[in-house]
Amino acid sequence: MKSPSCLPSPAGKPVVHAEIRVQTDDFDIGREWAACRSRCAGSAGAVVAFGGLVRDRSQDDSVRGLYLEHYPGMTESSIRKIVDQAATRWKLFDVVVIHRVGQLAPEDQIVLVLVASAHRADAFAACEFVMDYLKTDAVFWKKEAHDGGQRWIQATAEDRQRRQSW
Repeated sequence: MKSPSCLPSPAGKPVVHAEIRVQTDDFDIGREWAACRSRCAGSAGAVVAFGGLVRDRSQDDSVRGLYLEHYPGMTESSIRKIVDQAATRWKLFDVVVIHRVGQLAPEDQIVLVLVASAHRADAFAACEFVMDYLKTDAVFWKKEAHDGGQRWIQATAEDRQRRQSW
């Protein structure tokens, strides 16, 4: 039996269950994957995951840490808009976006995006779309600590170009 979040809407498009969390705590990819699968048991033919990590190098500097700030409520709303845009482009059942804030070290998990759909093409495309838009449209402020001091990080020209490609 299909779970309520995976029943088709009257218009024939899937009803998207969206879970958006901004948190300081780490997350368990396996647990999140299992929860996503169980919400769409029997409906989803694909679940695509992207897990982002804090890099240890940036602009030829060794990174000691990354500090992320957000505006509670506004950040979640900006992410929800991204998920809603994805749901209008692809047939999706479930989308999970977990983004960490606070002080992070190199190799720490920073973001998880899970997308469930009936077919892999929709799941892959939507996952990439969500990540490209998170890099440019989600309300976060990132400060990188490196051997030479600290600097605020903004979306790069490549990030903006990838977003424009959609």
